[in-house]
Amino acid sequence: MSEVYAVRRGLLRDRYAAAGSAAALVSRPANVRYLAGGAPPGAVLLLGPGEDVLLCPRAPTGDPAHGQPDERLRLDVLPDGDPVVAAAGLALGLDADRLAVEEHDLTVSRHRAMAAVAPRLRLADLGSAVEQLRLVKDEEEIACLRIAAEITDQALGELLESILVGRTERHLALELERRLVDHGADGPAFATSVGTGPNSGQGRHRPTDRRVEEGDFLSVCLGANYRGYRCEIGRTFVIGTAPADWQIELYDLVFAAQRAGREALVPGAAYREVDHAARHLLDAAGHTDGLPAAIGHGVGLEIDEDPQLAPAAMGKLDACVPVTVEPGVHLPGRGGVRIDDTLVVRPEADGGPELLTITTKELLAL
Repeated sequence: MSEVYAVRRGLLRDRYAAAGSAAALVSRPANVRYLAGGAPPGAVLLLGPGEDVLLCPRAPTGDPAHGQPDERLRLDVLPDGDPVVAAAGLALGLDADRLAVEEHDLTVSRHRAMAAVAPRLRLADLGSAVEQLRLVKDEEEIACLRIAAEITDQALGELLESILVGRTERHLALELERRLVDHGADGPAFATSVGTGPNSGQGRHRPTDRRVEEGDFLSVCLGANYRGYRCEIGRTFVIGTAPADWQIELYDLVFAAQRAGREALVPGAAYREVDHAARHLLDAAGHTDGLPAAIGHGVGLEIDEDPQLAPAAMGKLDACVPVTVEPGVHLPGRGGVRIDDTLVVRPEADGGPELLTITTKELLAL
C-alpha cells in the first residue's frame, strides 16, 4: 500500500505545482488519511519541496481506527503547539515561497497564526483538490467498503430477529452500534438513527425514549466504519401486525423511487439525473414538501462526501464511485419510509451498479 499513497501524493503534487505552489499543507483529517495511510487525530501533512512530512500531536499507536502512516513519510511528533503552525515554519525553512492550504478546513485563527510565524510565505488555496482525487475509489478501498457493508447487514439482521415491542429508539440505536463493533467495525460510521411511529422516515432522526408500539413504522439508518471507510443502510419495517393500506402504498412509492435511482447509476450519468430519476416519482405523488435536499451522496473516508446527487449538482458519475441512494417520505404526525443503500457505480458490461448493502427491502412485519 505504501506505493499507493506515494502515487496519490504525486498526483496532488502535480496539481498544486501546476498552480504555482512549491508545497502544500493538507489538514482535513480524511484527506490526511487518504494521502498518508493513517494518522492520529490532529495530524497534518506537508508535501514538498523535498521530503513529505507528517506532523502529529502524538505518536501513532497502530490503532486500526486511525490507520498506519506510510513508512516513506518523515514523522515529526509535536507534543506542544499547533501542527499547522509548525508546518508553516517548516515549509519556509524548506525554501518554499508559496504554500497551498485547504482554506475550507483552516480556521481564521490558524490562518493568522501561520502568517505570523512565516510572514514571507504566500498562502494559496488548494481548494478541493484532494476531495476530487478521492472521488473514484480503487479496488482496495471498495473492498473495505464491502466489508463495512457486510458488518452493517449482520448487525441489522440480528436486530430484526429480536423482540422489538416496548423497547425505546435510544436502546435500539445503542444495541445496533454495539453489534457493529462486535462484528469487527472500528465503530459506527455516523450516529445511528432509529425512528418509530410518528418519528419514522425522518433523515438523521435522533433517537428518543419513545417505545416501539404495535402497528408502528420502524425506520433505521446505520453504517459501519471499517479501516476508515464508511457505508450506510436504511430500512423501514412494520411492527407486529400486517401493514395498513396507507403504509403499503407509501412504502411501495418510496421503494419505486429508490429503485429508479439505483437503476440510474451508470458511468456518465449526470448527478442531477440520478436525483431526478427518484425525485420525480415522489413529486408526482404529491410529496414535494419535505423531500431530502439530495437523493444520495458519495461515501468513503467520510460518510457524506462528493458527489452530491442533488437537483442542482454539476458533474457526471465515473465508474468505481460509491454512492448512496436514499429517498424518503415523512408524513407529519403519522411517520414515513426511508430506504437507503450503498452502491458502487459500475459499467453495464460489469453487471451495472454493485449493491453493497443487501438486507432485504421487502416490507417486513416484525
